[in-house]
Amino acid sequence: MIFPASPGRRAALLLSLVLMLAACATPTAPPPPPARPRLLVLFVVDGLPVRQVTGLRDQFGPDGFARFLDGGADFTQAHYGYAFTVTCAGHATLLTGAYPHRSGIIGNEWVDLASGKPTYCAADPAEHYIGQPTEPLDGTSPRKLMAESVGDVLRRVDPRSKVIAISGKDRGAIMPAGHAGTAYMYMGGSGRFVSSSYYMQRHPDWVEAFNAARHADRWFHTQWQPLLPEAAYARSVPDRQPWFGPKGGELPMMLGAAGDSAPGPDYYAALLASPFADTLTLDFARAAIVGEGLGTDDVPDILAISLSGHDYVNHRWSAESRMSQDHLLRLDRLLQDFFADLDRTVGRDHYVAVLTADHGFTPAPELSRERGLDAGRINGSQLLAAVNGALAQRFGAPRLVTTASASALVLDRAQIAARALDFDAVADAARTALLAQPGIASAYTRRELASGSRAGAPLFDMMRNTWHPEVSGDVQYVQKPKWMFGTTAATHGSPYEDDTHVPLLLWGPAWVRPGQREAPVQMSDLAPTVAALLGVATPSLSEGKPLPISPP
Repeated sequence: MIFPASPGRRAALLLSLVLMLAACATPTAPPPPPARPRLLVLFVVDGLPVRQVTGLRDQFGPDGFARFLDGGADFTQAHYGYAFTVTCAGHATLLTGAYPHRSGIIGNEWVDLASGKPTYCAADPAEHYIGQPTEPLDGTSPRKLMAESVGDVLRRVDPRSKVIAISGKDRGAIMPAGHAGTAYMYMGGSGRFVSSSYYMQRHPDWVEAFNAARHADRWFHTQWQPLLPEAAYARSVPDRQPWFGPKGGELPMMLGAAGDSAPGPDYYAALLASPFADTLTLDFARAAIVGEGLGTDDVPDILAISLSGHDYVNHRWSAESRMSQDHLLRLDRLLQDFFADLDRTVGRDHYVAVLTADHGFTPAPELSRERGLDAGRINGSQLLAAVNGALAQRFGAPRLVTTASASALVLDRAQIAARALDFDAVADAARTALLAQPGIASAYTRRELASGSRAGAPLFDMMRNTWHPEVSGDVQYVQKPKWMFGTTAATHGSPYEDDTHVPLLLWGPAWVRPGQREAPVQMSDLAPTVAALLGVATPSLSEGKPLPISPP
């Protein structure tokens, strides 16, 4: 006979059954890590010192720079670790992880040691622009880049991945595109974006359609007006500073000469030192996203956008000018609009964005002196003449230094050999003569740089990172802080914080943990970080290490 169980016993049996089933069940697996982003977007704001980002943060909109600063990873102590901080070297570093001593990109231009002729970091006589005139030193290919990029590795793993780089400058597109990507650059003579025969023989239809629409013409005879009320610019120096140069500078500013009846080369070139070239660059990037189908599948793509306008503005008026402040604020709003389009077309959860700069900017020496600092301008021709004069007195030979090349003196090898002079003795004497000149801080010879014999000496390590034995000169030098070469209002190219300290910001909620990281990092760290995000190997010559960005 079976007796019905009591209510208490039935409850106990039910509990035992539940516990038994739970013990037999397979443990719940942790959620899988997020898939690779479909698109990595790299923004390079040419010539943006970090001090401008921190100094203007309260004037940014809610979703431009703020998307990174409030919701992304902010590496507050990111620096370039080499001495000659210029555009081509910076852009070459970002996706290779290699400083100039490995990449071979020691500057924007330098002197070929074999021929003695000037060359350019992206020049290639074998290639030409598509549908545009090409001058001998125009940038048309990455063949001088001795390092592979993240994009090169990505496309080697899966050729379906696309790597597109766009810039107002040829070097700003060619270096991030690497060897296997595609570069498009703005033509200051026509207002068009073009590629070169290195990448293709004819443009895709979407490029032709964009250029046919003549987007660059829409600002002809319009005014660059201040974005904010006058009081908002009190933190910048007033307009019309004497060190702006003969063309002056003030807002509002008209684009295109009043006497011109239609846009022409002067107008298209003038757009570069305004917010409108960056507007045009981002519009072309939008066309590339649609035309190339970027970020539409699970095969990752890279879109590198180098925004060149800030560099032109800062050279002409300095990073401390009202024009620079307004330019950055307008760029902030442009980024906000671009993010909205990316969220809609690619999907907010499908891409990672990175924002950084290729170098910072040293303030105008005149402004630094007003602030009580030691500062000045160095005339390169006078410097060269003084060094050659000292060498002539010592060795009885004229012009033993032929030229300066990427912040280094090049010695006359033929004359040194013909006179049976000791090469290292001449180099040592040239260094001594350099250090006697106003504004020069340090100098090291080829022998010292090649051997590393002065490791730990002032600025030596950064100067060694900027020097490549196959392409660099014989006596590398750097100026003192706040001193500069050239006649523009302001410039860069030094190993000091003004020029090396740049923003390094990453955003992508599935992959990037928000918050400030205050530990020092190197700009060579970006490439291995991006490689890890995309699930590929770090480029072979990279000298960085992945940044701590992952969610906990």
